[in-house]
Amino acid sequence: MPHPILCVGSVALDTIETPFGKARDALGGSATYFSYSASLLSPVRLVAVVGADFPREHVEVLRKRKVDLSGLQVAAGGRTFRWQGKFGENLNEAITLRTDLNVFETFRPHIPEKFRDSPIVFLANIDPELQMEVLSQVRRPKLVLCDTMNLWIEIKLGALRKLLRKVDVLTINEGEARLLTGKLNLAACARDILKMGPGRVVIKRGEYGATMFTRSEFFALPAYPLEEIRDPTGAGDTFAGGLVGDLARNGRFGEDAFRRAMIRGSVHASFIVEDFSLQGLRRAGPAARARRYRDFLCFTSVGGRLR
Repeated sequence: MPHPILCVGSVALDTIETPFGKARDALGGSATYFSYSASLLSPVRLVAVVGADFPREHVEVLRKRKVDLSGLQVAAGGRTFRWQGKFGENLNEAITLRTDLNVFETFRPHIPEKFRDSPIVFLANIDPELQMEVLSQVRRPKLVLCDTMNLWIEIKLGALRKLLRKVDVLTINEGEARLLTGKLNLAACARDILKMGPGRVVIKRGEYGATMFTRSEFFALPAYPLEEIRDPTGAGDTFAGGLVGDLARNGRFGEDAFRRAMIRGSVHASFIVEDFSLQGLRRAGPAARARRYRDFLCFTSVGGRLR
């Protein structure tokens, strides 16, 4: 039986412009992308905050995926966290145009009692002090994963280091890994991060895929070869959702399980970048996702096509 996943992070309204179009007040946020992706594989329990202006239809998108929204706080009279950004020809780098934290600025995650026994916890990208507050409210989870960003590395490094001593897996992009460690080489970055506490680090590399390090193992996976990418927003959180959802569904956390889970995360991310917000992944049915999973097994196999 799949393990339920507790996810704590942001739910937002995004206005995004890329060379291929624009979306206004689209459903976004780290916890949104993660939860939708993970819920395709395992039950998800979401803790976040939105304002009274948050569209009902966005709530229904998550509810229809059977994401448990008991921990979604609605701040009466407040406005939802909004982010506005754009991508140029370099789709690996977002340019932030405006950030309005609104109700997210005073967010203090309260974990409902029925969520506190969650066996798997994913701490999406929020202040590391809040991530620590979450860990203080849960009871002996089997697996704790966290994400972070350059802002927290720059202004909350002490709190982040304290957090890393308490998590099993860190997911981070390559720029953040270099900023955190001061190293350029990713293997050197990973070695230093592992010394900070996690037993495993997954470095997200955008169009170049992802790499995973432990103290004794290394694994690299390319991105799915796509001819058209419309919006890379949320790709990293979607990847993490597929990875954690697959681990939760299978209930195994060894090296082989993580490698296969990375493929699942890469499949989900390949769909999310094909359209704005969640649209690409929402259109991808089980058959399409299974086909891309088989494709990954084939094009990463040294021994030829797998049957």
